[in-house]
Order: sequence, then structure tokens, then C-alpha cells
Amino acid sequence: MSADPDLIARAVSSLGPVLPEQPASSDRARSAASPAVWRWPAWLLGAFPPVAVLVLAEAAVRSGWIAPNLLPAPSDVIAALAQMIRDGQLAQHVLASTLRVAGGFALGAVLAVLFGALVGLSGVAAAVLTPSFHALRAIPSLAWVPLLLLWLGIDEASKVALIAIGAFFPVYMGVSSGFRDVDRKLVEVARLRGLGRVALARRVLLPAALPALLTGLRNGLSLAWMFMVAAELIAASRGLGYLLTDGRETGRADLVMAAIVLLALLGKLTDSLMAGVEQRALHWRDSFGGQA
Repeated sequence: MSADPDLIARAVSSLGPVLPEQPASSDRARSAASPAVWRWPAWLLGAFPPVAVLVLAEAAVRSGWIAPNLLPAPSDVIAALAQMIRDGQLAQHVLASTLRVAGGFALGAVLAVLFGALVGLSGVAAAVLTPSFHALRAIPSLAWVPLLLLWLGIDEASKVALIAIGAFFPVYMGVSSGFRDVDRKLVEVARLRGLGRVALARRVLLPAALPALLTGLRNGLSLAWMFMVAAELIAASRGLGYLLTDGRETGRADLVMAAIVLLALLGKLTDSLMAGVEQRALHWRDSFGGQA
């Protein structure tokens, strides 16, 4: 049976105008027209600002624009780091500071998760503890030093306790707000399905609060490094804070800058590790990610 030409013509016209197929070269033309900077590796873009600052600082010191005793040249800072590596001092200072940060952060984070979950899940606990925690959070780090020295002495306990205080509050705020801001509909659906308290916390509340928890852990780890410097400025014979004090007392700006560089590198390294953990734990998120 032959097809009706009029019927075919009406069917084609009902589909509207047919767009011509775009040639493959148009995609290449659009990609070529996009800014070339976005095709650079992310690490290269991130390395540009510090490298530019180092080059400018080296040029400023070598040309005499800045006195070396105020801002040492980056090459002098590298020489100081190399000398400490040869003497075996650098590994000792880095290890001492890292162990203090690890111990203080672990202690503060565990307590923060426990108290944060309690406050986030219990209205009574929130009413009792939230005002006190907010008042304690406003106390500067150095204000804790005399009290900790009186209670714990000048040994490692006071340093670890100060670092734990610094790490506690960001993690606590993240955990408590994460549990408190869980969507009520998720909880109601879970209760309708007969989930008990433990199953509700494990299968609904904890996964929903996980992004806030991990953000709090990253912020707490950053503050742990800051409080570590305050702790080692008090009384320490090893550590990066001790290097800062030693460089100040001996008038060695290169030693001070070397300690600052090490703090920046260690802080960035640990934050990158936490970011990797966060990315793996939250792989299910379909987030924007800053891509435009």
C-alpha cells in the first residue's frame, strides 16, 4: 500500500522547522573562543600568587628597597631551612608541633562531636549548654594560658589542652547546627517507617549532618594549628612556635619567616587531607562546585 503524499506533507509540517545539524567544527570553535586560562591546571593557577610574591620579595630585597633584617629574601629563608635540615633540627621541631596538634585536635574533636550531637538532638541540652558554650567561645586563646599553667603546669598537658580548646568550638558549632538543621520531613518519614532512635541517628541524622560535621572538622584543624603557636610561645624547647620565639629573640628574621612558611605548608597539607576525606565521604552530593 502506497503512502498518501498529502498526509506525509502535513506530518512533516506539524514537526516545525528542522534545524540543520551543527557541524563538529562549531564545538571546536566555541572551545577555542573560551578563555585559555580555564584550561590551565588548577594547581598551576593556585601556585601563581605565592610564586609572584616570592619573586617580588626577592627582587625587592636584592635591589635594596626593603631591609633584609625586616624582610629576608626568600633565598635566605630557604638557606635557613636547608641548614636546619642538615643539623637535624627541622624534623624535631615539625614532629613536636605535629604531635601536639594531633593530640589536641583529637581530644577537642571527640568532645565537640559528643556535646554537639547532644545539643543538636536535645532541646533541653541546648537550653542548658548553649549559653555557656557561646560565652566560652568568645574567650581569646591567650586568656586561657594563665589558667592552664596554674592547673596543668608548663609540660605537654597545658599545650595539648589549649589546642583542644581551639579545635573544640568550630567542630561543636558544625555538629550542633548540622543535627539541628536536618530536614524535618526526613525525620518524619523515618519515624513512619518505624526506625528507632539508634537507626534514626545512623541512617538519617548522621548522613544529613555529615557536611556540616566535616566542615567543622576542617575549621577546627585550622584553629588547632593557630592555638599550637600560642601554646608553644608560652614555654617550649621544641616546635614551630619555639622557632618563632627563638628567631625574635636572636634577631633572625629568616628563622621567623622559615617557621611561618612551615606553618603555612603544614596547615595546607593537613587541610588538603581533610578535604580529600570530605570529598570521599560526600561523593554522593551533586553540588555546584563553583563551575560557571
